[in-house]
Amino acid sequence: MASLKELKDRIASVQSTQKITKAMQMVAAAKLRRAQEAAEASRPYAERMSKVIANLATGIAGQDGAPLLLAGNGRNETHLLIVATAERGLCGGFNSSIARLAREHALKLQAEGKTVKILCIGKKGRDALKRHCGELIIDTVDLSAERSVRFANAADVGNRALAMFEAGEFDICTLFFSRFHSVIAQEPTAKQLIPVEITAAEGEDTGLAGAAYDYEPDETEILADLLPRNVSVQIFSALLENAASEQGARMSAMDSATRNAGEMIEKLTLTYNRTRQAVITKELIEIISGAEAL
Repeated sequence: MASLKELKDRIASVQSTQKITKAMQMVAAAKLRRAQEAAEASRPYAERMSKVIANLATGIAGQDGAPLLLAGNGRNETHLLIVATAERGLCGGFNSSIARLAREHALKLQAEGKTVKILCIGKKGRDALKRHCGELIIDTVDLSAERSVRFANAADVGNRALAMFEAGEFDICTLFFSRFHSVIAQEPTAKQLIPVEITAAEGEDTGLAGAAYDYEPDETEILADLLPRNVSVQIFSALLENAASEQGARMSAMDSATRNAGEMIEKLTLTYNRTRQAVITKELIEIISGAEAL
């Protein structure tokens, strides 16, 4: 059984930890509001750009000379995985869930005989993937010095991916991030960036159902400008979703840690009081026994 001093020291230690987790929870709650507003504000623009590109793509479907970012280079051998995670931990399973999804995708591609390259955004993703996929990581983008996500950060990553695609270093690029739903719900998501993945819903929902469009300049020229920009926009939207998901996950994790620390303090205090009572009772028995012996 631990001594009274050991129990007292441990209670003080847990109380200090509880203060830290409570403070981190409050900070995460304050940051979450701004991050959530930024993520929700970016969704309409990113979604509308995807729908515009889908509408333009239907106009040049089957034509020769379609942009490579839309039609692809005709190969499916080398895949680039952009894995976006946080720079810091203590946010529950946020980082590990994204890394797990990316790792499973990479292993699946390797089992099919494909070549896989991984570009990490955030140190935690690199650390999580290093054990099983370390040889696949080509570089890590460190954003720890940035106080908030900026479009310039996404543009740097997007331009690098575009340069690699033009150089023939990969055929398909997929982005991994966590989509924010609520404080307790973040969904690990994989989204194909290059070539642009067009779904039936995006192609149909253009805002003006059944309308005919005449483009000036033509669709190919418009797409040549929109498609490279779309890569950076989608990465920026994913980073904003990640920022909100990270703060939501950290807030939830620190709330659980604070409550667990409170329960531990209660148990340790109860043990401390019982041990102290037992020591006092033992001393009283020794005094009474000594008095009776006299």
